[in-house]
Amino acid sequence: MTEAAERPLVPALILGLKGRCPSCGEAPLFGRFLRPLPECPSCGQDWTPQRADDLPAYIVVLTVGHVLAPFICAMNLSYDVSMLVQMILWPGLALVMSLAMIQPVKGAVIALQWARHMHGFGRG
Repeated sequence: MTEAAERPLVPALILGLKGRCPSCGEAPLFGRFLRPLPECPSCGQDWTPQRADDLPAYIVVLTVGHVLAPFICAMNLSYDVSMLVQMILWPGLALVMSLAMIQPVKGAVIALQWARHMHGFGRG
């Protein structure tokens, strides 16, 4: 079996984070907020084999939790902030951060799958 040339990982991840096609970098990867286009309008790369599934959500939840937890602890130790303010502040901030991160992370996961020939992005 002949091995196809390895696809460059870092440029693909950067393009995925930007929401661009990891194959050509010319066209958008997403047609809607989290729905990838079926194929790239510029280079024709088929995106239907992608299986991002839950990994982007896991990455976002883990990242947002690790970023916010020190601030939550520091605020509770340093200031006397009412529970009502915290019940509005922290979930709101977590929601905004999650919505800002989910599409770039999903783009990077799709780019990773494409660059490493995973699932239907086989060699050849």
